Amino acid sequence: MSLVVEQAEPIPLVAHADGVIRVRGTRVTLDTVAQAFDRGATAEEIAQQYPTLALADVYAVFGYLLRHQAKVAVYLEQRAAHSAAVREEAERRFDPQGVRTRLLARRGPGATSR
Repeated sequence: MSLVVEQAEPIPLVAHADGVIRVRGTRVTLDTVAQAFDRGATAEEIAQQYPTLALADVYAVFGYLLRHQAKVAVYLEQRAAHSAAVREEAERRFDPQGVRTRLLARRGPGATSR
């Protein structure tokens, strides 16, 4: 019996309308897998941490990350810039300073924190 090499399987990544790339069939982003990979996590560790990910898909994403390092770096930089802009806008609109005090004040007089 000999092994027949079949056509290559597609990379399990899907670009959504919002510009975010996710592992097909999951809500796990390419950013998440790339960051874990950069921290030295193994495919098994990532699959265990994100049970919706198939181990084979994590390995396929690793291969994509290694083959397309420059493209992925640009994508990750764009995502980081977008995240920073969203965070900045949220902080501008909803001042994070004094949130605890304002929430306690809503409870009324004599409210204590636990």
